[in-house]
Amino acid sequence: MPQAPLRPATRRAWLWVPLLLLGMATTVVAWGSLGLATGRQHGWAAVLAALEMGLMLRLGGMRPGWCRALLAVAATAIVVAAVQWCIAAGHIGAQMGMAPWQAVPKMGPHYVLTLSLLANTRIDLLLLALSLPLALRAGR
Repeated sequence: MPQAPLRPATRRAWLWVPLLLLGMATTVVAWGSLGLATGRQHGWAAVLAALEMGLMLRLGGMRPGWCRALLAVAATAIVVAAVQWCIAAGHIGAQMGMAPWQAVPKMGPHYVLTLSLLANTRIDLLLLALSLPLALRAGR
């Protein structure tokens, strides 16, 4: 019985959206949980987050170029900001008897920025800053 010729794989141009959102959410939860459990900021995880954002966009089938690279940078910046917010809210909320997810909406951006600058070491801040050019490179 003759087989039908194999068609080339169709490109799923929309698949990068759920993959990127899933990668962002899991990174925030994992990094935030690690930070809250150990009491440290773990700036090295920003490097892993940058690599993951680039990988998710590649696996999702987004075309290479500046758009993908800049989207990886934006996703990495959002993840870093969300993790810093969650860790600060978790520590302050715990002192008030609240769960981290209850304290997150009660924190203001200036308060989170102040707490994050106090909590991060110089190496953490360096790694947070290096994660953005790395995301640009990984997203190309």
